[in-house]
Amino acid sequence: MPLIDVSIAVGRSPEQLRGLISALHRCAEQEVGATPENTTVILREVPAAHWSKADRTIEERRAGPTTGP
Repeated sequence: MPLIDVSIAVGRSPEQLRGLISALHRCAEQEVGATPENTTVILREVPAAHWSKADRTIEERRAGPTTGP
């Protein structure tokens, strides 16, 4: 019983998110033989200000390069 849990930054259209859900279901079916009725996909949309890498949030990176002291 596959559970696919994906975190993604907020900003995609409902159509893009729906496409991702479908693609994940298809991938589980094709690659591991999962049946659709037993596959669960969870998409968690995370605000850009709450997701960071290298001590910079996505929101900060979208705003442009940092300036030094």
